[in-house]
Amino acid sequence: MIEFKKLCVKYDEQTVINDLSHTLDDGKIYGISGQSGVGKTTLINTVAGIVKPYSGEIINTHSKLSYIFQDARLFPWLTAFQNIECVCKDKEKALYYLELLLPDNADKYPHELSGGMKQRVSIARALAYDAPLMLLDEPFKGLDIETKLSTATTVFEHLKGRTAIIISHDENDFYCCDEIYKMENTNKTTLLKIK
Repeated sequence: MIEFKKLCVKYDEQTVINDLSHTLDDGKIYGISGQSGVGKTTLINTVAGIVKPYSGEIINTHSKLSYIFQDARLFPWLTAFQNIECVCKDKEKALYYLELLLPDNADKYPHELSGGMKQRVSIARALAYDAPLMLLDEPFKGLDIETKLSTATTVFEHLKGRTAIIISHDENDFYCCDEIYKMENTNKTTLLKIK
C-alpha cells in the first residue's frame, strides 16, 4: 500500500504538490496523466525517496522498489548485460530480460546503442530487479510505434502481481492499467480517477 497523507512538496518557494491525500492498493497497475509541470514526476520521486516532503507523509509498505526513469541512466563503463546483471546479481535472469527486450546486444556499451535501445536496457534492468513496487516515468519515450507496442506488452506481462505507477502524457501507455488518474493542481493537488 502507498498512502499519501496531506503531502506537500516544495522546491524553494514553489509548491509543486499541495495537501494530497490518496491511497493506492497493492497488486494494481496505476496510470497517472496530467499537464506538464503538474508534479507527476515529483510524486513518484517522493515515493522513491529521491525528493523529501515539505510536510505530510507517505506510507509505503513495500520493502524495495524498481524505477524506470525518463532517461536510461546506464553505467557507461558496463555493457548492456552488465548494466542489468549488476542489480539482480543473476546472470541467467539478466540475460533473459535483455534477450526479451533487446536481443543480440549483450556485449555493447551504452555509447554503441541508440536512445531507444538504451531505454530498453533500462527497462530490462528494472524488470530484472525483483521488487514488489515499480515506478515508471515515461517508460516508452523514444521508442517507435512498433517497438513501443511490443515493449509495453512485455512490460505489462511482467508487472502482474506487482504494484506499479506509470507516469505518461500518452494515455495509450495505460491500456493495461487497472486504474487511471489525472493529476490536477489548483488550490489543492488531487488524483481524479478517470478509469
